[in-house]
Amino acid sequence: MDFDLTDDQKLLTDSVARLLGDRYTFEARKGFQKQDAGWSADMWGQFAEMGLLGLPFDEAYGGFGGGAVDIMLVMEQFGKALVLEPYLATVVLAGTALRIAGSEAQKSAILPEIVGGALKLAFAHGEQGARYDLSDVTTRAAKTASGWVLDGAKSVVLHGDCADKIVVSARTSGARNDEAGITLFLVDGNAKGVTRRGYQLRDGTRAAEISFASVEVGDDALLGTIGGGFPVIGRVVEAGISAMSAEVVGSMDKMLDVTLEYLRTRQQFGKAIGENQVLQHKAADMLMSTEQGRSMSMLAAMMVDEADDAERGRNFALAKVGVGQAGRFVSQNAVQLHGGIGMTEEYLIGHYFRRVMMFEHSFGDTAYYLNKLADQVH
Repeated sequence: MDFDLTDDQKLLTDSVARLLGDRYTFEARKGFQKQDAGWSADMWGQFAEMGLLGLPFDEAYGGFGGGAVDIMLVMEQFGKALVLEPYLATVVLAGTALRIAGSEAQKSAILPEIVGGALKLAFAHGEQGARYDLSDVTTRAAKTASGWVLDGAKSVVLHGDCADKIVVSARTSGARNDEAGITLFLVDGNAKGVTRRGYQLRDGTRAAEISFASVEVGDDALLGTIGGGFPVIGRVVEAGISAMSAEVVGSMDKMLDVTLEYLRTRQQFGKAIGENQVLQHKAADMLMSTEQGRSMSMLAAMMVDEADDAERGRNFALAKVGVGQAGRFVSQNAVQLHGGIGMTEEYLIGHYFRRVMMFEHSFGDTAYYLNKLADQVH
């Protein structure tokens, strides 16, 4: 398999790295975090101007027709800068649902607005008590003469507080844990009956608890087929794992660079602590884990469009475990090698640590995917 980047992909990587290097310093990020939205609208406009918001969408809708590898390259750079903006929620999660299940009318109306930066989306699927079971849906959608009525609640909806439209999963038939009978809907974020409570997650990004109380939508709000939402949800989650895996790789790269610089410059007993052979071995182990994580992130990107469900599922489980374990190892050692400063709010290493830990518990933790892999062995 050819892992060499095309000229366009190299240009994309360089352009994003240059923008974030100039505009998204650690100090600038602190300022973005203090804004009302918890992120920078100006940077969102910059992402739109560069074409990043249209990266995975067809040219017919104003996009660039890119794939999972292009998203991987962007997310790696986002991971290095700890980007706060709702890219994952809008472009990757909700965007994947629209690309896979959206009608021509829905795509034509919504995707150009996303590409231009005017429309932000969220993917509302997880519920309290469901843990990582994608089929555990209690939010209900009842058919009416003019459309549907939604009732229920969703938890930890990434950037759900700022979303103009929300992709919502609801049960239209079947029991609580049935894979069949789950339907996706597009709901306006400010629709009557929608209540949102936004908050900051531990890593500095935003999420929301969203409740739906007799929310009325028309038949045109259906996303995909009635009762056919579960396979789409699975593909959305896989796209999310692939994107976040790349983000973790970018974070590991940054933590390794910062740690090596600290080892070179921190003086103790008249010499740099990096001259200590034990610390050199730890740094070498961090490098190896980073590269292992990178290879698993690349595997995830390559698997996004795999047609075989079983093959795709097995490899995503492998990637989630591999990147999760690598990220934990690198971030823990980065904190340890920095000593007390690594735990302070003012220093950047702790922020990277928290972001990596968020990934490990997103879309299923390491133990969950290890169990899935073990089940396939029996």
